[in-house]
Amino acid sequence: MTSLASVTLEVADHAAAESFYSDAFGLGPRLRLRASDAQTTGFRGFTMSITVSQPADVDSFIESALKAGATTLKPAAKSLWGYGGVVQAPDGTIWKMATSSKKDTGPATRAVDDLVLLLGVEDVKASKQFYVERGLSVAKSFGGKYVEFASDDAAPVKLALYKRKGLAKDVGVAEEGGGSHRIVLGSTSGSFTDPDGFVWEAEQASA
Repeated sequence: MTSLASVTLEVADHAAAESFYSDAFGLGPRLRLRASDAQTTGFRGFTMSITVSQPADVDSFIESALKAGATTLKPAAKSLWGYGGVVQAPDGTIWKMATSSKKDTGPATRAVDDLVLLLGVEDVKASKQFYVERGLSVAKSFGGKYVEFASDDAAPVKLALYKRKGLAKDVGVAEEGGGSHRIVLGSTSGSFTDPDGFVWEAEQASA
């Protein structure tokens, strides 16, 4: 049985990244960092998403991220599904802040409802089957477009799959990219690599 126990971003400058994430999001141990000089170009095939309860919190997280050195990919705006915006951290990781609510119920609290890792994959159905065979349980599935895996309340990060091309479009970048994904997923069981090259390490190895 496998589940997602941790997410480690591989960054060129560990100290700078540590400072950025502390100032921008304050996620603490939910997000890990590791120094790496692995070559990477363009879209890395994944995004991190912070979901919150109201637009004020989206704005608060985007503002603190920009002040800490992030750049805007998509300004915060209302849409059919709610309200959200996208920024890119100095280390290259793409972050989306979003809420299903279109109105504030009070001042920003900066409470994070969910931290979600979205993997952009070539074949959603094939990747879904790959993960199901390794013990992950599906919570939501929309054909070949999107899959969300089940996680308990104590899980630091939720895992979902999205079509790579669609994910790139959603965050406002070109889908082309190559080299290292610059991310390592912590596994509650053994180490493996998925069909799209995302590396999972046994949790004790990624700690």
